[in-house]
Amino acid sequence: MKTIKLSILACLLGVCSAVAQSKLQPVYSDNTYQFTGVAVSAKGRLFVTYPRWSDTYKYGVVEVVHGKAVPYPDAATNNWVPGQDGMNKWVCVQTAYVDDQDKLYIVDPAAPKLGKVYNNSAKVVKFDLATNKIEKIYRFPGTIDNQSYLNDIRVDTKRQMAYLTNSGTGGIVVLDLKTGQSRQVLQAHKSTHPDPNVKFIIDGRELKKQGQPVAFQSDGIALSPDRAYLYYKTITDKKLFRIPTSALNNPALSGQHLAGQVQDLGNISNTDGMEFDPKGNLYLGDPITYSMVQVTPDLKPHIWIRDSKLIWPDTYSISKDGFIYITTSQIQKQPDYNNGVNKRTSPYMVFKAKLP
Repeated sequence: MKTIKLSILACLLGVCSAVAQSKLQPVYSDNTYQFTGVAVSAKGRLFVTYPRWSDTYKYGVVEVVHGKAVPYPDAATNNWVPGQDGMNKWVCVQTAYVDDQDKLYIVDPAAPKLGKVYNNSAKVVKFDLATNKIEKIYRFPGTIDNQSYLNDIRVDTKRQMAYLTNSGTGGIVVLDLKTGQSRQVLQAHKSTHPDPNVKFIIDGRELKKQGQPVAFQSDGIALSPDRAYLYYKTITDKKLFRIPTSALNNPALSGQHLAGQVQDLGNISNTDGMEFDPKGNLYLGDPITYSMVQVTPDLKPHIWIRDSKLIWPDTYSISKDGFIYITTSQIQKQPDYNNGVNKRTSPYMVFKAKLP
């Protein structure tokens, strides 16, 4: 009876009962080291990535085995220290992604403490999960500069193309997986930069760093299930954009023509990451409302899960058995955004929730 009354009250407050009762199931936690990325393989292997954003750091990539963090692919790759060559070690890993052929991609923007790229060592490393061996390393000389920060990646295995956001300077990196050649596009387009007229208010205050409002550039990215469109956005405003992948894949298009292909889908939600389910629903995580937002194929957003444990939902991965995995990175509670005070309130978490 009490549960029913709570559900009715929640609906009266504008939150349906499905939202009122949390669907989140804890999967993995870390009480010390901040992580951001998560990826689940076809066989249920779980990978978590840790950026080197502070001195509180231990490893870049782990596989979670029986609840324990095991450095991936080995301890040596995770033991880079400043001054060493970073070309073949994890310098500052942002995220992980598993494609539909069960290949694992690790994105290492190689920019410790969100500073400059270290010695041109930004890279994407592709692993064959059947052998845990590196299949290929992609590097980006001449495509990105040392102020860039490769953030998220999506892969089209049929066309052998990958797409990455650059959240450092703004832009979309188009990577040919066969040749290793890459291009950066839309660097000057409004879609890869936050709206300067929007204040990012979270936990009742504007998020600032060293007294200045934060301005996260292009960040979240998602490929539609048919691979026809790439969706992307910044964090600090609600605008969602998409562009046909046929346009991105055409190097003959001028910057002006490519910009003309961008579609403004309007104000949808704030989010860090994005991910599609097989039905064509797009999932976003809104750090302002501590919620996961589902956007249906007709572009109608609604809150799917609202839970105080979703402290900056960061990255999402959908498993073969129909769960979405969610990391909470608590970015707004970092010392950088709180005058040097660490305001983290609980472990960094990986949750999972059954898709509807």
